[in-house]
Amino acid sequence: MAESAKLRVTLVQQPLVWHDAAANRARFNALLAPLAGNTDLVVLPEMFTTGFSMDVEQLAESVGGPTSRWLENKARELRAAITGSVMVKDGVHFYNRMFWAEPGAPLRHYDKRHLFRMANEHQSFSPGARALSVEWRGFRICPLVCYDLRFPVFSRRREALEYDVLIYCANWPAARRQAWRALLKARAIENLAFVIGVNRVGNDGKKLPYAGDSVAHDFLGEPLAELGSEPAVVTVELDLAALRAFRERFPAHLDADRFTLDP
Repeated sequence: MAESAKLRVTLVQQPLVWHDAAANRARFNALLAPLAGNTDLVVLPEMFTTGFSMDVEQLAESVGGPTSRWLENKARELRAAITGSVMVKDGVHFYNRMFWAEPGAPLRHYDKRHLFRMANEHQSFSPGARALSVEWRGFRICPLVCYDLRFPVFSRRREALEYDVLIYCANWPAARRQAWRALLKARAIENLAFVIGVNRVGNDGKKLPYAGDSVAHDFLGEPLAELGSEPAVVTVELDLAALRAFRERFPAHLDADRFTLDP
């Protein structure tokens, strides 16, 4: 990996059309078109085609469904990676599946591990079994989903730092916005990593409001971009050399507690 690597990450904070995948894909088509050649990674919200719904029988796509193909096409068109979560039926199970698409590469995914029981997500979906780590343009990246943010052991997983960027896509309600903002900053500081959090805005089909507050933090917990509560598409640049230099000066991870995470 080149020490001079830079990564342009685009945070896409938008309202979502309730239960209308085609309308959401059309909206994102228009928003993403100007980004071709101008970004390295696009991050969409959680369940970006439907909103945070438990109506799996009606809305879940099959493996290789239309949104999977759409993501693969977007990656080729943008010449960038693109990620976000979709509800998927895989065999007899339903998953809140965060896809990772790169130009010309097989689609990869992470299934949300921590299911939000306060909305009965654990009754509609199956939990994922393992995390996903990818390497993209010199950076090691770990994509996670919403409620995962509340569980720092899973975000860390190992005593060694196995990633440079943590990503959380979310549908995080406005009522708990302070927790969202505080925990994203904490994950950056404790893991000596860049952290990207992308949330939605607007009200969902249950009239639940979302305040956005999408953010990019550096490894000190300082904001590189704060998107506020309005729809926005913002690109930030991450500097790998700066991250590595700080880890060398302040190697707090070497004093981290050792642990084993059960499957």
